[in-house]
Amino acid sequence: MSTESPLIQSMRTAVAAAPTDIPLRLHLAELLLGEGLSEAAVAEAAVALQHAPGDAGARALMMRAMGLPAPAAEKPESVPTPAPEVPDAPAPPTGFDWAAAENEVADAVPPRFVTSGPTSTAPEAPLAADGGGDPRDATAWEVDTPGTVTLADVGGMEEIKERLEAAFLAPMRNPELGRLYGKSLRGGLLMYGPPGCGKTFIARAVAGELGASFMSVSINDVLDMWMGNSERNMHEVFETARRQAPCVLFLDEVDALGAKRSRMQHGGMRNTVNQLLTELDGVGGANEGVFVLAATNVPWDVDIALRRPGRLDRTLLVLPPDAPAREAILRYHLRDRPIESVDLGKLVKVTEDLSGADLAHLCESASERALLDSTRTGVVRMINMKDLLGAAKEVRPSTDPWFASARNVAMFANEGGMYDELLAYLKRKRKL
Repeated sequence: MSTESPLIQSMRTAVAAAPTDIPLRLHLAELLLGEGLSEAAVAEAAVALQHAPGDAGARALMMRAMGLPAPAAEKPESVPTPAPEVPDAPAPPTGFDWAAAENEVADAVPPRFVTSGPTSTAPEAPLAADGGGDPRDATAWEVDTPGTVTLADVGGMEEIKERLEAAFLAPMRNPELGRLYGKSLRGGLLMYGPPGCGKTFIARAVAGELGASFMSVSINDVLDMWMGNSERNMHEVFETARRQAPCVLFLDEVDALGAKRSRMQHGGMRNTVNQLLTELDGVGGANEGVFVLAATNVPWDVDIALRRPGRLDRTLLVLPPDAPAREAILRYHLRDRPIESVDLGKLVKVTEDLSGADLAHLCESASERALLDSTRTGVVRMINMKDLLGAAKEVRPSTDPWFASARNVAMFANEGGMYDELLAYLKRKRKL
């Protein structure tokens, strides 16, 4: 057990003499945290917040002492200051006629896509990457009405669709049969895999398939610095979903909401995980019509109790997009850009192992290449295969670090065969 140093004891004496001195108390909390006395640091930060509820430094220190990411700093209301003067951009090449260039592009109608084989039948719908959707100014418990996005809008990934249909969707679509066989209209599914591969988009598509409302929740929506508030927030999340049933409740980054309690140093977070487990149980059929989908990049950090039967008892591995999915993603991100003679078949072959987010970055990089070339030469041109292939050479799969970590877990901690599917994929890709 750690003992307090003479410096900390002296600081405690000073704080006792001036209990309302917030900077002095926070300095003591910093010293305690530096000595590994997290609980004592939390206690001092809590007292500081009682005297100064709006103190951002005390709030950030408490979050660090609890082992959690500090909240984003709130911008104080103030009179806006004038923007600094920005030096004029360099003038375009002499004699460059921008109006003529725009007319040139507007009149040009070259073939946008070319094929090097059979005509592609890939759908125009995208497979969005995690976090790649439009930003939403949503309140904490905002519930989206049933959307039009379904699994038909997910390009490729037929194996994932079939598993979703068999293990999750089919029983939910047939409530009469479910009642006949004694199956309740509730369920839980844990999606895991590398980041940027479409877990959030799939969750929205599931809600569309069920004609259900959609509610997305992350740790920032639930976590509160005051003892007991996080548990109340978790309860209110489920109460809102129950009132909106049928509703798909999406727990994003569930490894943060439901981390292993054995690794937690602070009792507040353990209580929050316990509350999540209680809400998932839904005593008395309270969760009828609430379908819980959870996503994580690190399933090995999720508390084992969350995967108990009746909670998140089914798992789905979401891997980097296959060839049809990559074609759909590329079509989506190139649809509004000025392109010509793009051979999607060739581009799909050279982008294996890239995630949806990587493919979006590839299209953005190719656009930048054409833009910079146009400004240098003074001749506006289309984005072509040279730009796309050049960008593809520079983009490295962002999924590689994830597979490096997952490989060890799948090989040496595959309890209950949870990672059998991941092992099969690694063997197929010769990553073992």
